[in-house]
Amino acid sequence: MKHLYIGGYGPGIVTGDGELTRIASPSFLAAHPDLPVLYAVGELEQGWLTAFRAEDGLSPLAERPSEGRFPCHVAVHPSGTLLAVANYGDGTLSLHRLDERGVFTGAAVALRHEGSGPVADRQEGPHAHQAVFHEDVLHVSDLGTDEIRRYTLDGEPLEPLRLPPGTGPRHMAFAGSRLYVVGELDGVVTAIDGGSRVTGSASRAAAGNQPSHLEVAGDFVYVANRGPDTVSVLRADDLTLVAEVPSGGAWPRHFAIDGDRMYVANQHAGGVTVFALEDGVPVPTGEAYEVESPGCVLPV
Repeated sequence: MKHLYIGGYGPGIVTGDGELTRIASPSFLAAHPDLPVLYAVGELEQGWLTAFRAEDGLSPLAERPSEGRFPCHVAVHPSGTLLAVANYGDGTLSLHRLDERGVFTGAAVALRHEGSGPVADRQEGPHAHQAVFHEDVLHVSDLGTDEIRRYTLDGEPLEPLRLPPGTGPRHMAFAGSRLYVVGELDGVVTAIDGGSRVTGSASRAAAGNQPSHLEVAGDFVYVANRGPDTVSVLRADDLTLVAEVPSGGAWPRHFAIDGDRMYVANQHAGGVTVFALEDGVPVPTGEAYEVESPGCVLPV
């Protein structure tokens, strides 16, 4: 890791050495795969998307509307030519072409959606939460409709993956052909591989858990749990619980794994806590970054 960028709901994007770039509500960040360019969503009623040159600090390159309300996630295709934004507020998924400089080019494509779920106060309509590119198919978790929506890179809809009513799919990750997804509303992790499905609990907590982020690293699946304020380690093959450790703060909204280190953004504790991974289990290092209301950690 050369740089650590922290976004969230404070005054802007903060680097690991404390440098602040002011921007409204940069709740999620993504890096271009080849260029020193960083992208941030502005999680606002009228959502925004900003591209920064990431050399000697951050300098704005371009900005444009996210095509929806309250964007909460941004992802870049491995080719570096396409970017996707998930707008939580109205469920819109938008696609943005990128030129050779990593700057937006052409008109955005807005993919609207309809539907609802059984949890009346959370699933009254679509809520796109995360976008993941895998084998040139764009997967979008929709908390409001209990679906993993799927599209071609041109935005043509494909058959979605449907989850049990009330799941509230939030974040997901692939390991080969296997897709892991965590439900914010039911606290269940589901592994999907073709017609096969395996499930496991995201936490030992019997109630009050609202899982946030999920990642796969090696033989393990990691899940952040808001409410219990923990990070769980599950075996990737059968989703049995290996360990569950305190997140080092309150309301762990996101985490990132970089080598043998894990960085956990505790949104309500004003800091990012650093863990060492020992045999796959997070162990506190005593290190932390003080950041107001962190929501996303990006090591690049």
